[in-house]
Amino acid sequence: MAVTLEQAQRVGYTCLKALLRFAFMVANNLVAIPSYVLYLIVLQPLRILDSKSFWYIEGVLFKWLLAMVASWGWWAGYTVVEWGDDVKAVSEDEAMVLVNHQATGDVCTLMMCLQDKGTVVRQMMWLMDHIFKYTNFGIVSLIHGDFFIRQGRTHRDQQLVLLKEHLEKYYRSRNRKWIVLFPEGGFLRKRRETSQAFAKKNNLPFLKHVTLPRIGATQVILKTLVAPQENGTPSGGDAVRKESKSKGLQWVIDTTIAYPKAEPIDIQTWILGYRQPTVTHVHYRIFPVKDVPAEPEALTNWLYQRFIEKEDLLTHFYETGAFPPPKGQTKAISREMTLSNLWLVAIQSFAFLSGGMWYCLFQYLYHCLF
Repeated sequence: MAVTLEQAQRVGYTCLKALLRFAFMVANNLVAIPSYVLYLIVLQPLRILDSKSFWYIEGVLFKWLLAMVASWGWWAGYTVVEWGDDVKAVSEDEAMVLVNHQATGDVCTLMMCLQDKGTVVRQMMWLMDHIFKYTNFGIVSLIHGDFFIRQGRTHRDQQLVLLKEHLEKYYRSRNRKWIVLFPEGGFLRKRRETSQAFAKKNNLPFLKHVTLPRIGATQVILKTLVAPQENGTPSGGDAVRKESKSKGLQWVIDTTIAYPKAEPIDIQTWILGYRQPTVTHVHYRIFPVKDVPAEPEALTNWLYQRFIEKEDLLTHFYETGAFPPPKGQTKAISREMTLSNLWLVAIQSFAFLSGGMWYCLFQYLYHCLF
């Protein structure tokens, strides 16, 4: 079939836009990430004298870096609509965030939709596959204190020990509040067949839109971060009420990401922007940690139930284009998540100005020394 002039122009425009976006992303990384590292090197004396202030500043810079990633999608028209519980109500408390995993764009989506949740982004810790350690953002995550976990049966026990040690060493000392993990242990397309075979063998529900989660990391996090008196005890309070400040993990936030027509966005699309503007939908359910069982078998059943509920949520979404209303309500309320273009431009400008400043400084030092 012959290609019309209009179609050729559209393809040419899309390719040009993708090329320009990629060039901007590369330039952005070349100035923002080295600047982040250099600022923290210069601030090492502050780390010794006032560790709390040092990690506060690091958290602000970390949030700005994640905002830059969010801006690539935001300016391409990849926006977010949120459903369910309002997580802003617990943004100052410690929480574990459980997320379904479909593609690399899931992380970018979270980087975007958590930007307006108070101090969450600068005080959060990520659990991610170890391969991300070798990406451009790896050095940032290493400094921030995220945990890189190796997948596979042969590494599992050792990784859980390392995770426990990592949490004990870095989580509270750096004043972390939220910890984000993907309990499925991989992308949906890669794990679905294995998960369905396991479900059939063990008489578990057949899942299409999610896979059965792995319990290991969740169990370690709960054992390490939950205050003993809160786990499995009848302390009061509901999931969306702000309680007085207390020690330990207080909430579990069950987060479900849904893409229209079940077509997830990957990192390449997020960067190049060749897909038409898309609204990603994110659903939250907040559970008090007191309602999460501590015993391995009970915790496994509880976690399985959360992903069975995710399956129902996603099935309803793909059939209707919306998440179902909460129990006892007739209509589900959605909230459009927004970012300030002025704020994003200011952050990007700061990154490029910082890059220019460090370049001039090193040029000056070079000429002074040589």
